[in-house]
Amino acid sequence: MRIEDFFVDGVWVPSTGQDHLEVFDPSVGRSRGVVRTASAGDVDQACAAAARAFPEWSSLHPDRRAAYVAAVGLGLAERAEELADAITAEVGTPRHKCVALQVNPAVAAFASAARLGAALQADERIDNTTVRRVPVGVVACITPWNYPLFQIASKIAAALVAGCTVVLKPSEVAPSCVVHLVEAASALPPGVLNVVFGGGPGTGETLVRHPSVDFVSFTGSTRAGRRIAAVAGEQIKQVSLELGGKSASIVLPGADLTTAITKTLSKTFQNSGQTCAALTRLLLPRTDLAEARAVLNRLVPTFTTGHPTDPTTELGPVTTAAQHEKILTLTSDARGLDLIASGPTTGTPPGYYVPAQAYLTDPNDPLAQEEIFGPVLAVIPYDSISEATDIANNSPYGLSGSVWGATPEQAAAVATQIRTGSISINGAPTHPDAPFGGFRMSGFGRERGAHGILEFLTTQSVHF
Repeated sequence: MRIEDFFVDGVWVPSTGQDHLEVFDPSVGRSRGVVRTASAGDVDQACAAAARAFPEWSSLHPDRRAAYVAAVGLGLAERAEELADAITAEVGTPRHKCVALQVNPAVAAFASAARLGAALQADERIDNTTVRRVPVGVVACITPWNYPLFQIASKIAAALVAGCTVVLKPSEVAPSCVVHLVEAASALPPGVLNVVFGGGPGTGETLVRHPSVDFVSFTGSTRAGRRIAAVAGEQIKQVSLELGGKSASIVLPGADLTTAITKTLSKTFQNSGQTCAALTRLLLPRTDLAEARAVLNRLVPTFTTGHPTDPTTELGPVTTAAQHEKILTLTSDARGLDLIASGPTTGTPPGYYVPAQAYLTDPNDPLAQEEIFGPVLAVIPYDSISEATDIANNSPYGLSGSVWGATPEQAAAVATQIRTGSISINGAPTHPDAPFGGFRMSGFGRERGAHGILEFLTTQSVHF
């Protein structure tokens, strides 16, 4: 795998960047290719192309933009197997799960934006005033590696249907799926979608600073989000940030403990724990701790960690060597804690394999406070419901969560007390069109569905 070009004005153009970044296969810990970083000149070309394309694209009827966006989704669906191969090779998602977990949600994001976009752009009348919803302009989309295609789709589908033009900087860790995305988007007019590759501190910051960029949509670490917000703030640019999480799953007295733990673990360990909305803190009544231990000892070992091409693998490797080292360091430092259960590992070094683990922790332990981004669950007992809500809110993050009760009403009464952007009652599934985003250090702004499209629209009042 070798990517030497960037995508601008509808064509791939040789990059003038001087550096290459290695792309690794996490299953074996070896390089699978390189991607050339974009130069400042490359970024300038991409932003200039987006700015030139903006007037015509934004003036298209919303129904026509929706048709273009729908076609991109159909193109991704046609390339589902190739996309899954690329994502498995670079992220480590088990191949037998990759289409469902990584590709299909991206296809659905394009379909959703196409279905919802036109209706959101209707004018509003206030007496002698017409309030128009208009696109914010040129959007820089900067996306992470854990769900490389879906995170891109969530941003660019909404931005494009709103009438914005886009410069995308995908993660340099998992860039190959973008080549297939560009193929699927080949019918878009030149300059509407542009792509540059490179790391965050170089290419990403150059993109954020570019004077043609009006809006920055970022998903990634809180550290990087803080930097982007500071750089954008210097130029009074709008920013949407979807950052980290340390979400709590609260089991209330009388809830079905086995069901709650079973479904919590599926969210905890999804994508080897590399999910910002993962339920990584399990809060349960202290009186249920002995029973919970037995359930965890039975269930955690069923999450086998192994090579992503093995059809029996539940958890593939984590994606990067740095992430692997971070998880090993945090769990090594936790040796004084009570390891309740651990799953088996069939993958071997130098692959980046980490077993599923569950620890009994104090609410203030690092395992209960830091976003580990790996298959590690913190189990925290409580003595009262008020203590449970205090523990759930005792986090710098506020992205997701779940409450399990004997009745939906009991769980909902507690859920309203949790400061988080999304919360599930008794395992109710997340609706793909519901707004997604967080409080506090989990960022601000919303993605998905109508609210995600509205992020890329602003208002103009015309007085008659």
